[in-house]
Amino acid sequence: MPPEPRYWFPAKRYGWGWGPPITWEGWLVMLVFFCFVIAGVVLVPPQRSLPGFIGYFVLLIVLLAATCYWKGEPPRWRWGDD
Repeated sequence: MPPEPRYWFPAKRYGWGWGPPITWEGWLVMLVFFCFVIAGVVLVPPQRSLPGFIGYFVLLIVLLAATCYWKGEPPRWRWGDD
């Protein structure tokens, strides 16, 4: 029997998606994400280029969601303890 996978992001108890990280790798991903968010506000301010600002943040969110999908519990709709 293969070992149980070690998830970085647990599934939320209610709804669809993931909760806060439960491993140091997950926390590192979140730290890097927030560092890139801060860098984006400084390097691509919305006053200079709104489409670039929006595109940058959409890219960051897509990369974070892809990482959660890859290293998190499989997503599905949850109604509590089931």
